[in-house]
Amino acid sequence: MNEGTRLNKFLASCAIGSRRKCDELIQAGRVEVNGNPCLNMGTRIGPADHVRVDGKRVTPKETITVAFNKPRGYVCTREDELGRDTIYALLPHTMHSLHHVGRLDRDSEGLLILTNDGDLSQQLMHPSKSVEKEYLVTSNQAFENAHLDQFLEGVYTPEGKLKAKSIERLSPRRLSMVLDHGAKRQIRVMFDTLGYQVTKLLRVRIGSLWLGDLEPGRWAILNQVEINMLLGESGSEKPQSGRSGAPKKGGGKRL
Repeated sequence: MNEGTRLNKFLASCAIGSRRKCDELIQAGRVEVNGNPCLNMGTRIGPADHVRVDGKRVTPKETITVAFNKPRGYVCTREDELGRDTIYALLPHTMHSLHHVGRLDRDSEGLLILTNDGDLSQQLMHPSKSVEKEYLVTSNQAFENAHLDQFLEGVYTPEGKLKAKSIERLSPRRLSMVLDHGAKRQIRVMFDTLGYQVTKLLRVRIGSLWLGDLEPGRWAILNQVEINMLLGESGSEKPQSGRSGAPKKGGGKRL
């Protein structure tokens, strides 16, 4: 019986990144085990082993996962070459080592997850998991009924055929849209292809975890029950204020 932790899982527990990223580091020869370069993906790490990445020793860290209400006008990166405001300007320095799971573009708002748990990041991002994400979308003009059907059947775009899992019309220019596979800027690309302009895009749910009344620019540390909800391990009924379907109000700057 093999003992110890598989190398990529060990690296993920050190907040290096997702298991996929850790695999890439191993393949690139940037990982050493006990002073020797290690290219063996199946290597297992025990308590007496020393692991280094790019010459620096790494050790497992306590995992932390945060729900953040991203405001409009901020980009999901630590440093922006164009000098735009980043989400990390709104987070305490102790959270700057967390990586964002997926991203929302500069003009989009709402629920964003940040974590140093590489395994969780991999589960949330892997296509096989089909984690649902729900958005409230406002358009510059009223939707045609035929286009609502097309969102579900698939829109042929320059990025390929894109479709929503479900939609609900909330008003002539506003709808709720659920995706379980996300291409880059998928909603905006679909809308642009059909001649609509998105004027507001707000993500309100990931898995079974709702944004709730978490205010823009604020964050909340998630407990294990809430982390399980991200993976859809409980009902997705929309919570009312104060119910457990949304993270409790956390810290951070209020805009």
